[in-house]
Amino acid sequence: MNTFHLTFLEADRTFFDGECVSLQIPATDGAYGIMANHTNLICALIPGELKYRTADGEEKAASVSSGICKVENGEVLVLTESAEAPEEIDERRAEREAAEAKEEMLRKSSIQSYKAAQAKMARVSNRLRVKHKYK
Repeated sequence: MNTFHLTFLEADRTFFDGECVSLQIPATDGAYGIMANHTNLICALIPGELKYRTADGEEKAASVSSGICKVENGEVLVLTESAEAPEEIDERRAEREAAEAKEEMLRKSSIQSYKAAQAKMARVSNRLRVKHKYK
């Protein structure tokens, strides 16, 4: 089985660094699937679920925020602001953050704060979706 090296970094830690068989990323124009020998690529990531299969066949998932993915010469680099495995997601905290974002959106105090609350709601909704999917 062909593999490729995946380096998956978030702002303050290395999330994963090792050999993979496949990777699925949430991109601005849909989900991309990446396997060994993929053509070179750079794309923007959106909040969503990132899935990968390690060389030993283990399937893993993460809730990711925005970021970028680069495929070059058979190696993949994923950089995200944040990434959480389903077991790392604090459901209560995420639900509190969703309520705060909803409240801010309802206030409509400024366009900037409304857009920030929308982005926060997208990240939180994604975290909760991933958490519930892998319970």
